[in-house]
Amino acid sequence: MSAQFSFQLTSLQGLIVISRLPVADSRGYLERLFCAEDLSEIGISKPVIQINHTLTHRPGAVRGMHFQRPPHAEVKIISCLKGEVFDVAIDLRARSATFLCWHGEILSPKNHKSLYIPEGFAHGFQAITDDCELLYVHTEAYAPHAEGGIVPTDPRVAIRWPLPITELSDRDNNHPLLDGAFSGIVI
Repeated sequence: MSAQFSFQLTSLQGLIVISRLPVADSRGYLERLFCAEDLSEIGISKPVIQINHTLTHRPGAVRGMHFQRPPHAEVKIISCLKGEVFDVAIDLRARSATFLCWHGEILSPKNHKSLYIPEGFAHGFQAITDDCELLYVHTEAYAPHAEGGIVPTDPRVAIRWPLPITELSDRDNNHPLLDGAFSGIVI
């Protein structure tokens, strides 16, 4: 185990909760958000290609559920820098034992957790508090032609959001509902 992180497996193979282990003193603390060497323990082997930062103003707002198809499938590590969010990943991997199952995790600066999301998962979150800021680490650049999405209220997935959804972009609301023909992503 790393001196900077601890790792907790979830019920979805490959989806891992990373607990950052801050080093504190009277001034405050320092915590590592990313270390390729330490994170190689959980299988991250591709280089970081893109880092994004989001701000979501109001509780109840949802962003997601987004993914990229191969060959642009990506690993993501999501960290909450301000506020509190309910972060969700859906297993979209074809032939996975947990196909279309989801896992949600509260992320906040107070709990020092990040979510490691492997290739083949959709990702999104709901703001629980005002002015939530997230940092996304990606192993692939955004590729609009490879982008896909699932409506956050899709009944086939049935995510139990902690708050009523108060805001959703037109783009996220207009993703198609999953039908019986959707057999997943081949990674």
